[in-house]
Amino acid sequence: MTHIAERVACFDWEAIGQSLDARGWARLPALLSGGECDATAALYGPGDRFRSHVVMARHGFGKGEYRYFAYPLPDTVQTLREALYPRLVPIANRWHERLNLAPRFPSSLAAFLQRCREAGQARATPLLLRYGPGDFNCLHQDLYGEHVFPLQVAVLLSAPGVDFEGGEFAITEQRPRMQTRVQVVPLVKGDGVVFAVNSRPQLGTRGDYRVTLRHGVSEVRSGGRHTLGIIFHDAA
Repeated sequence: MTHIAERVACFDWEAIGQSLDARGWARLPALLSGGECDATAALYGPGDRFRSHVVMARHGFGKGEYRYFAYPLPDTVQTLREALYPRLVPIANRWHERLNLAPRFPSSLAAFLQRCREAGQARATPLLLRYGPGDFNCLHQDLYGEHVFPLQVAVLLSAPGVDFEGGEFAITEQRPRMQTRVQVVPLVKGDGVVFAVNSRPQLGTRGDYRVTLRHGVSEVRSGGRHTLGIIFHDAA
């Protein structure tokens, strides 16, 4: 787990912040090793490590399935959440300041989760997603209650071109009075992507305005794809 925290610390967070400001997402190359990816993907399945199982087709979310972890989180997931949060807090607070949004976010994950619990948001939100041939994830936002941390992270646990074909991670961006922009994020096994949960600020002629973002996964043409999602706010 020390190696994961060291990797997070070694990223160029100034450049990541600039990418997030400009387009709403940034890559985190080799966030997990191949072995860490395989071990995390192997957790998928029934058991008390998960609190909920969602089959996407039943809810119109797409095709495929995912499971929300229960507390306590697996070590890899907990370490990622704890290491990433303080690096993202300055960006999150800057965005809220630019958009005149409250509240500001505390420097520690524990303090933020305590705020969530006090508002009735106490269910863990990190999750594992599994896709097979023909599966996809519709464009969406991961909003689970009053308190929403504006950034989240996804980690690709499978190898494109080896484990699966298709299944590209896509982000759409909607600016006022403009057509929707689509961005495909190039990821390889072990890469993370940090991206806006629902919106980001954009400087205009009259100051900052809000750009709305959604994310999803295109159809998997063959093979199997696993993804780890790290969401920092908990669910009601």
